Amino acid sequence: MIAKLQCVVLDCVDVLELSRFYQSLLGGMVNQPDPRWSLDDGWATLHTDTGLVLAFQRVEDYRPPQWPDPVRPQQFHLDLGVEDLDQAQEDVLRLGATLLDGGDGKRGWRVFADPAGHPFCLVRD
Repeated sequence: MIAKLQCVVLDCVDVLELSRFYQSLLGGMVNQPDPRWSLDDGWATLHTDTGLVLAFQRVEDYRPPQWPDPVRPQQFHLDLGVEDLDQAQEDVLRLGATLLDGGDGKRGWRVFADPAGHPFCLVRD
């Protein structure tokens, strides 16, 4: 095992509106303080009572998916918690991932694509 699932991130226009929608469905706390994420106008979280965390990311010019239309597919990415970011990067690259954004060396996450092109982030625990 290289990583553990931290949260599922959904793209949207209004992060608070969508986080409150899911709070109504699942319960939990919107924007509970958590050192893993910086909360702002473009990012919100929902910590559910079951331990599941959903995150919401504002995207300019958001175009919602139209299922099952492959031209506008479903949109989300996984944040995967790792203890050693450098080692985890080596491991996922060896498995066939592609580095999309290695960051500036200061932040605690890096963005990759899986072999099918879906983005995911490795995030330092």
